[in-house]
Amino acid sequence: MEYAWFNSYFPNIDPGTRTWLGFKTVLWILPPKILFTYFLLWGVDRGINRSRDIPWLVAATTVALAASIILYRVILVYYVVPVMLNNPWKEKGVFAMGRLLNGFVDISLVAACAVAMKFLRMSWQSRIREKKLLQEKLEAELKFLRSQTNPHFLFNTLNNIYALARKKSDDTADVVMKLSKLLRFMLYESRKERIPVSGEIRMIEDYLELEKIRYNERLTIRFEKDIDDSTQHIAPLLLLPFIENAFKHGASETRFDSFIHINVLLKEGLLKFCIENSKEENGDTTITDNIGLSNVRRQLELMYQEHTLEVDNQKDRFSVHLTINLNNDATISLPHY
Repeated sequence: MEYAWFNSYFPNIDPGTRTWLGFKTVLWILPPKILFTYFLLWGVDRGINRSRDIPWLVAATTVALAASIILYRVILVYYVVPVMLNNPWKEKGVFAMGRLLNGFVDISLVAACAVAMKFLRMSWQSRIREKKLLQEKLEAELKFLRSQTNPHFLFNTLNNIYALARKKSDDTADVVMKLSKLLRFMLYESRKERIPVSGEIRMIEDYLELEKIRYNERLTIRFEKDIDDSTQHIAPLLLLPFIENAFKHGASETRFDSFIHINVLLKEGLLKFCIENSKEENGDTTITDNIGLSNVRRQLELMYQEHTLEVDNQKDRFSVHLTINLNNDATISLPHY
């Protein structure tokens, strides 16, 4: 701006000299701008943290602005124009109204830009903090859901052991051994954010072996799997609640021969899990979520954006169809801003 003004007042000076004069002028009138800008930024911080001080801050800011404008004019009138520039134009007094207005605009523009940048920075930091808090909240919720899944599984399995113990079955000791193996998995593997699909499948197979001992020939279990990459990762204990549900509300409540059919297909990161179990023909087709199913629904919402879950409750059978894109990393998904 000063360079443009100097073009009309110093037409015979080379551009390099005009640039240097403009640069020196800017430096000399910079202190009042800096002082007021820092005062204004301090006032913004204080006003945000202590709203009761706002009336006092408004008055103090007005005084600070007036003092900055006067200092601005003093520097121009008593040094920049007469000494550095050799008075190329007729500079009026310090309190000339038009010149004061120019000083007000010049100082206010710099301060306003600084305050705008501060608010933008505060807004960005606030969004980052909000996102971090939401992340921590969802992670805590996920840990809570998993902590509910483990006791739920243990409770169901202990019921199985209790039933075998009442029958004085010779398989009781074998069941306890298999249970200890599954508990070892829950204590160590389930704490991880993700595990290989092979580990989840192995845990399911151990659980099925445990249940076969209880039901003997009364229950037909078919477990089919087609996996192209067993090292693909998945959230632990994500499929088990569906299988538990099939035993608890299917086989254990069926008086005659029953079945559970499980199919796991994994191709190029796309997991398709299907489970179907028989049930008594009681005519009730209402779908209700128990603890295990409601937990896994919420875990799916938190862990995988790309998934579908379909539950079909018919008179004589119950089926679940789950599809997950495992290539979409198992990280807690946050709302988009």
